[in-house]
Amino acid sequence: MRHTTLIALLTLVIATSPLANADETCNSPYIAKLIKGQEDYVYVWTLGVEGIGDGSDKLVTVDVNPKSKRYGKVIHSVPTGSRVEAHHMGFTDDRRHLWAGGLADNRIWVFDIATDPAKPRIVQTISDLGEKSGWLGPHTYYAMPGRMLVQALSNTQDKGGRTGMALYNNKGKFIASYAMPTENGGDGYGYDLAVNPRKNVLLTSSFTGYANYMRPIGELMKDGEAMKKFGATMAVWDLKAMKAGKVFSVPGAPLEIRWSLNPKDDWAITAAALTSKLWLIKQEGKEWVAKEVGTIGDPSKIPLPVDISITRDGKGLWVNTFMDGKTRYFDLSNPEAPKQTYEKATGKQVNMISQSWDGKRVYITSSLLANWDKGGADNEQFLRGFAWDGKELSHRFEVDFTKQKLGRAHHMKLGSNALRTAAPKK
Repeated sequence: MRHTTLIALLTLVIATSPLANADETCNSPYIAKLIKGQEDYVYVWTLGVEGIGDGSDKLVTVDVNPKSKRYGKVIHSVPTGSRVEAHHMGFTDDRRHLWAGGLADNRIWVFDIATDPAKPRIVQTISDLGEKSGWLGPHTYYAMPGRMLVQALSNTQDKGGRTGMALYNNKGKFIASYAMPTENGGDGYGYDLAVNPRKNVLLTSSFTGYANYMRPIGELMKDGEAMKKFGATMAVWDLKAMKAGKVFSVPGAPLEIRWSLNPKDDWAITAAALTSKLWLIKQEGKEWVAKEVGTIGDPSKIPLPVDISITRDGKGLWVNTFMDGKTRYFDLSNPEAPKQTYEKATGKQVNMISQSWDGKRVYITSSLLANWDKGGADNEQFLRGFAWDGKELSHRFEVDFTKQKLGRAHHMKLGSNALRTAAPKK
C-alpha cells in the first residue's frame, strides 16, 4: 500500500514532465539541471585491473574545458577499494549525486558531485540490492522524481539472464522491485530502460546474465548453448502502474534505448548488438510497434554496436562498434530510414560515446567488459575527446588509462563547475 501511494504521488509529476528536459542527450528527462554550455569535466567510471595502479575500480575526473590549464588531464580519482566490473552510472534527479555500480557485484556507490564538481567523493554505499530484490549486476541508473530506478542484468539464484528493476529513493532506501516480463513472448532479460512521460511509457531492452557476461568472450562464442542465452526482446511498460504490457521480438540483444528529444517526436531507437541492426519503436494509432529500420556496417563481420548517442534535435545518431573500432553517424531526419553519412576509426576497440548538448564535442572510451576487451596491442584503454563540425571528427586530446595506471575506461558523465551547490541543510 505504501508503494502504491508513492506511485500515485509521482503520477502528476511524471505525466507533466517534458521529454525535452533530458540532460546532455541521453539521460533521464527528470534531471533538472542541464549543461548547455561548455562542460568542465568528464567523469569516467573505470574498471580496475590487477597489477595496474591500485587495481581498484574508480571514478576518474578529467578536465575537458579548453580554456583550462589542465585541459585533457586527469585531475582527480576516487578508488572504491574493490574490483567488481565497474560498468554504468547515473545522476539523481537533482544532479547532486552520481550512482555507480559493477556487474560482478550488487554494491552501488553514491558520489557527491555537487559540493566540489572537480573532486567527487563517496558518501554512501548501497549493498542490499540482492537481498531485497534477488537481482544481480546493477546496470542502468535512471532518475525518477526523488527516486532512482535501477535495471539489473542477472539474478542471485542461478546468475542467468532473468532479472528485473529495483526502485530506491534518493537516500538509498529500497522501495520495490519489478521482474522483467516472461509472459506474452517475454524472455525475462533486461539491460536498459528509458521513459517517455508524455506517453506514460517505459521501454526496456535485454542482454544476458552474469553466467555469460563474466566469461571470456572467445570461450563464450564457442559455446552454442550459452550463445542462445541472449535477450531478444523489448517491452513497453505502463509507467504510472509499473506494469509490463506489449513485448516486441527484437533479435540480437537490443542494448541502449534513446528517445528522440524533439518535443514533436514520440519514438525511440536502439541497436541490436549481435545482428548490427537499428530498430525504431513508435506508436502507430493506439499500438506501439518495433521496426527494423537500418543496418550498421557489415553484419557478417560482427562489428558489434555497443553504444549509441542521439542528438538533441533527434536528427542524428552516433553509433560505436567495438570490434572494428569505428564511430559512425546516421542521419535520422527520417527515423524510418536512417542513413549513414560518416564513419571514422577512433580506436582499436571503442565502446561508450557521449556528446555535449550542442553536439560540438564528442567523447569516446574503450572498454566493453574485462573479459571481452581485446588483447595485446589492441587492448587500448583511453578517453578520447573530439570536436565535431558536422563534417569531421577532429581529435583534441587523449588520456591513456593504462599508461596512467588507472584501469579500463568505460562509462562517462559530464560535469560542470556551474552545478556546484552546497549540501542541503538537514
